[in-house]
Amino acid sequence: MRTFDLAPLYRSTVGFDRLFSLLDQGMDGAAPGYPPYNIERTGDNDYRVTVAVAGFNEPELSVVAKENTLTIRGEKNAKEEEKRGDVLYQGIAARTFERVFQLADFVQVKGASLENGLLHVDLIREIPEAKKPRSIPIGNSKIIENKKAA
Repeated sequence: MRTFDLAPLYRSTVGFDRLFSLLDQGMDGAAPGYPPYNIERTGDNDYRVTVAVAGFNEPELSVVAKENTLTIRGEKNAKEEEKRGDVLYQGIAARTFERVFQLADFVQVKGASLENGLLHVDLIREIPEAKKPRSIPIGNSKIIENKKAA
């Protein structure tokens, strides 16, 4: 595995701290494997994060969007575990988890749904009108200067 020194980039750039932090995290190693998830593009500006949450029900799951971070957390209720009895083999890992996703600018959470052991979180990228590209009419600059003087 190659190692990269990002120190020169830190010294010569301003405002890219978040990007370099993401690169550092990515080079540390593989992401944790539990629970498994998919990230899909469902349209031009629509995305869906699907997390396999077998054994969890809605009250045990939480989805929190804060700034540019989406956090999905699952906590198993200990009282339900006691009612089941002795487990001879446990292949379904219903343990507490927290999965954090970094969202790009202008990505918002539309909603979440739980069906068949899969938690679906729908996302949309809504770029504000002020940030969208706009066409600038080509005209005589003297007309513009005259309007400013008036």
